[in-house]
Amino acid sequence: MRSFVPLFLVGILFPAIPAKQFTKCELSQLLKDIDGYGGITLPEFICTMFHTSGYDTQAMVENNGSTEYGLFQISNKLWCKSSQVPQSRNICDISCDKFLDDDITDDIMCAKKILDIKGIDYW
Repeated sequence: MRSFVPLFLVGILFPAIPAKQFTKCELSQLLKDIDGYGGITLPEFICTMFHTSGYDTQAMVENNGSTEYGLFQISNKLWCKSSQVPQSRNICDISCDKFLDDDITDDIMCAKKILDIKGIDYW
């Protein structure tokens, strides 16, 4: 019972931050600068994001010893830094946790790097 009280207090004092669940229309506005990047149309990006993350900014998926983060499901094996994979190449030069917030500016910048290096086949 004693361990329940502190846990209960933490839950009250620090409520969970809900994930941002984007709609297609919201994403279309936010991603209009990426339309045509790497030869990929905006509808292709929107469809890909639906199938990878369900438009959820806090989506995290375990995949073959790595974790994929955020809307674009960016892997900590190559693209971002996490404590799970300290030897990551961190090509996007960013902490993976940054892909879990509602500001997708850095997500888009990393997605462009991924497109430059791997193309749409990454997803």
